[in-house]
Amino acid sequence: MTDAAPFSEDPVADLISLLDLERIEVNLFRGQSPDDGMRRVFGGQVIAQALVAAYRTVETRVCHSLHAYFIRPGDPTIPILYEVDRARDGKSFATRRVTAIQHGEQIFNLAASFQVAESGFTHQSPMPETKKPGELLSEDELRAMAKDHIPKEFQKQFSRPRPIELKPVDPRQMISPAKTEPKKQMWLRARGKVDANDYALQQCLLAYASDMGILDTSTKPHGVNWFTGGVQMASLDHSMWFHEPFDISDWLLYTMDSPSASGARGFNRGEVFTEAGKLVASVTQEGLMRPREPKFKN
Repeated sequence: MTDAAPFSEDPVADLISLLDLERIEVNLFRGQSPDDGMRRVFGGQVIAQALVAAYRTVETRVCHSLHAYFIRPGDPTIPILYEVDRARDGKSFATRRVTAIQHGEQIFNLAASFQVAESGFTHQSPMPETKKPGELLSEDELRAMAKDHIPKEFQKQFSRPRPIELKPVDPRQMISPAKTEPKKQMWLRARGKVDANDYALQQCLLAYASDMGILDTSTKPHGVNWFTGGVQMASLDHSMWFHEPFDISDWLLYTMDSPSASGARGFNRGEVFTEAGKLVASVTQEGLMRPREPKFKN
């Protein structure tokens, strides 16, 4: 028997339902995981659910940053408990710490800071020149083209419906990828309309999406990826800063680079822009990147 939630034909509604945590005490919440064939809980799900738990204890403030550590792999067959510590409520800022627990042990923790609305100085880095979404194939189309080459053990995971639509600007080969510079770009959006006035939900959905593909950036110079093998990968930490409002129902450009890999770890950075060029969020993530024998070879 499993507590994992099944997918329906509306993956965005599924994800929003997944983020609607059950309150079981004042500062204690319970979340579920989808039955999607994954052996571990997707890191973006835990980030998003932890941010939801923190938001449930905050009023009249908006998250401007979060910093998280992945401690143990999450078990998708049982619920995750999220315990919130109300660290501080000041006049302008509120701080929350969230601990995710399974099997009596911490699997993840997050610190998030929330701020009342204020105005001040503004500047941003420019959006890079790139192809528009209409010029690109979706990840779904790319996966359909590669489906016949995917082993049966990965088929359910490979073909599952995703709540976030992705369009890679420069897609990699899934088997035996070429060695390229550690940079990537992809467009993303929710597969359906999300309430533009619910900024907390918008942030939680972008937090979920921000874990998609960023760790892979540091593998590009080495010609390996999570699917082909040749590397053991796992997210270690994840940080995010929210700069401006956005609507995740519209296309957002996620640009990523990896300035360093060392000590069996890869460090990655990301910026998220609207189609109009507004910088709305920044991301960093370091992950385990340990060399292993490849699973598949051409």
